[in-house]
Amino acid sequence: MDRKAFVEKIVKILDDKKAENISALDVRGLTSLADYFIIATANSETHAKALSDYIEEEIKKQTGELPHHVEGREYNRWVVLDYGDVIVHIMLPEVRDYYGIDWLWADAKKVF
Repeated sequence: MDRKAFVEKIVKILDDKKAENISALDVRGLTSLADYFIIATANSETHAKALSDYIEEEIKKQTGELPHHVEGREYNRWVVLDYGDVIVHIMLPEVRDYYGIDWLWADAKKVF
């Protein structure tokens, strides 16, 4: 599957499940970590867990792909799903503000 279409699927899932402030960034040329970052805000720890679980389930169902690694599920304040060249960050508002992740990647091209 085309990775931009993969990113679009994840953005749609996040939007359907009421994630807020969703950004999809093309970080190619800025980092070797991934080609795309998706950053979304959850309104609670429960919401962050539900979002990450639903992304994992739906992407597996739609594409057969599982994340290579998942971090942050013990507290659900910042959950990271690593799909290799696409990394999904689901954060509580205060965590997103504290780490300034949007500012860190301000030079990235917005995909969605």
